[in-house]
Amino acid sequence: MIRNIEKKEIRSRIHKRIRRKLRGTAARPRLAVFRSLAHIYAQVIDDGEGKTLASASSVDKGVKTKGGNVAAAAAIGKLVAERAREKGIGKVVFDRGGYPYHGRVKALAEAARAAGLEF
Repeated sequence: MIRNIEKKEIRSRIHKRIRRKLRGTAARPRLAVFRSLAHIYAQVIDDGEGKTLASASSVDKGVKTKGGNVAAAAAIGKLVAERAREKGIGKVVFDRGGYPYHGRVKALAEAARAAGLEF
């Protein structure tokens, strides 16, 4: 019998496959993206220490955008890049979290690059 696989399970498998190859270090932390229907979240993570170095999301109180669109994703990308630059982080590895590099994920990545992060 053919088993119906949920989108969430497929994304989870893709994310696990990506994470086998990506590791965030102190010199080059991982920029991880999570998107929900209503919001988008980004974290700069040092996997060696297991600590979040910088983060931004459309849920933050200082953010003036609604989270479920491309413009909000671009604003979050710029904000997380600024917060990372304040901590002295210039280079990161991009973890798209199993999502296609398209739409909101792409907008966040391009805005982070424009704001000074290198990946």
